[in-house]
Amino acid sequence: MNTTYNHNLSANTQLTQESANRCFDGEQHYYSHQSTSTKTMMTFSIYLPDEALAGKRCPAILYLSGLTCNADNVTHKAHFQKKCSELGMIFIAPDTSPRSDEDAGLEVPNDDRYFVGQGASYYVDATREPWSEHFNMQTYIVDELYDLLRSEFAISSIGIMGHSMGGHGALLLGFKFPSKFVSVSALSPVCAASQSAWGEAAYTEYFGEDKSLWAQADAAQMIEKVGRQYASILVDQGAADNFLAEGQLQTPKLQEACQKAKQPLTLRYQAGHDHSYYFIQTVINDHIFHHCKAADLSN
Repeated sequence: MNTTYNHNLSANTQLTQESANRCFDGEQHYYSHQSTSTKTMMTFSIYLPDEALAGKRCPAILYLSGLTCNADNVTHKAHFQKKCSELGMIFIAPDTSPRSDEDAGLEVPNDDRYFVGQGASYYVDATREPWSEHFNMQTYIVDELYDLLRSEFAISSIGIMGHSMGGHGALLLGFKFPSKFVSVSALSPVCAASQSAWGEAAYTEYFGEDKSLWAQADAAQMIEKVGRQYASILVDQGAADNFLAEGQLQTPKLQEACQKAKQPLTLRYQAGHDHSYYFIQTVINDHIFHHCKAADLSN
């Protein structure tokens, strides 16, 4: 049974609390709000340790999920709550894209391919119709949601991480907007979206044939362009990941970009591990600690 806890939101809040559950020494909450960026309702989950619930400012991790996922996947499957409770870390998981809402009569564009459309935003601002009206996820993440989180919750700093397509988003947005984030990490990221079959299909839809726009939405190219931004970034990759073998992730291109940018990178290939949440469970505590350490150094 869900129990509703009363987090002290501001009087003029845009947020609606959908649920809250006690979890270790903290609470797992879900919220929804009307987004001006996507022109849809958006949802996110947020784990709040007791320190944050008591009003103490705590470091936060903004986690971007992968293809076909929503805010539920990592919240239910990654088992991050215990470590966040121990370290006093906030953990936020937004949805991966705008979505249609039959009850509201809102139809958002979609595609039969799972790597294009709803659940597959790539965290970019689309420039091509019909996607450009709603698929403005870069603006949503780094401006709208970022500001909303900072205004409504006791957050001292924000690090960004993600898995697969979300790992691409974390690397891309972390280096494109380094003033927003104190740390970056990724799990099995799509490192060069403009050079993978998934990304090529999505970017053809979102940007058309303008390859200069593709380059601005490619994590490896962005890192090489802007140079070193962080003391270190952490990336874990399952060595038995079928998407790595198929060339969708392009991990060597990330390593090359970091070398050219002189950006320190800890890249770990985890033997026997695939692309699943079992892999994420195995390494996520190291990533939480990575962001916690960076937050301590930033204070």
